[in-house]
Amino acid sequence: MTPDFKRYRDLAVVAILLAVPFFFLRANMRKPEELSATDKALLRISAPIEFGAATLARGVSNVASDYFYLVDVKADNTRLSYENARLREQIHRNEQHQVDNQQLRRLLKLKAETKTDLVSAQVIGRDFTEFFRITRVMLDRSSNDVRKHMPVIAPDGVVGAVMDVASDSINVQLAVDAAFGVDVEDERTQTRGFVRGTGDPSRYACRVEMVDSRDEVMVGDLLVTSGKGKWFPKGISVARITKVNKREPGRDQEVEAVPTVDFSRLDAVLIATSPPNEEPSRPGKP
Repeated sequence: MTPDFKRYRDLAVVAILLAVPFFFLRANMRKPEELSATDKALLRISAPIEFGAATLARGVSNVASDYFYLVDVKADNTRLSYENARLREQIHRNEQHQVDNQQLRRLLKLKAETKTDLVSAQVIGRDFTEFFRITRVMLDRSSNDVRKHMPVIAPDGVVGAVMDVASDSINVQLAVDAAFGVDVEDERTQTRGFVRGTGDPSRYACRVEMVDSRDEVMVGDLLVTSGKGKWFPKGISVARITKVNKREPGRDQEVEAVPTVDFSRLDAVLIATSPPNEEPSRPGKP
């Protein structure tokens, strides 16, 4: 094959490629009544090609539109997810602030109603049993006036007593400890008794001792401090009766109770630094 032939061949191919679209375009632009037989033949040939090309173009356009739409949707979803997470965190912080403010108001109310010197302290640590029951709480030492055996209370009731004091912390013996006890009375009937912790590692429970068989107590009764013994202020909630087993005359009833304080939710407490029967000290007075 000679170079001249190849050159003429290439020129012919180029001319055909240029001429075909021209004739197709010419046929499409002419009025129907002016179409020749050749034009009609070209239209019959070009119609499927044009339809296929148009369909392909529409498909490509739709795919591109959907892609860019999905890209925008993904960006919007990412932005909205971030905004939603930020708002949820803000709501959580606001709810926590409300809980903290409510607890603070309850502490201030308890402090105002209790006729003794009180200092506040924050819970900074807890000891647990294998049953995930709290056996002891640790407080920050916010005052130098705190001593061993001082009562520890919260808005929900008696927490326990100061067990020992370190340089920067206070260990508290809880009201469910077997070595803890406090004189109480039934809020409904004024029946006297003595609440002592059971020390049960699997549950928070107390025994109510020295309840005579003739005394009226029942399940659901609230036991509060009697104020006897110059230890805890009078009228502080201690426990609620859960079981009463009456016995024959002359023997104490078997009474069980649960503490009114939820030790797992303690965040702040009050420590009584003066006996309840003594007048609280006032600034500027001996």
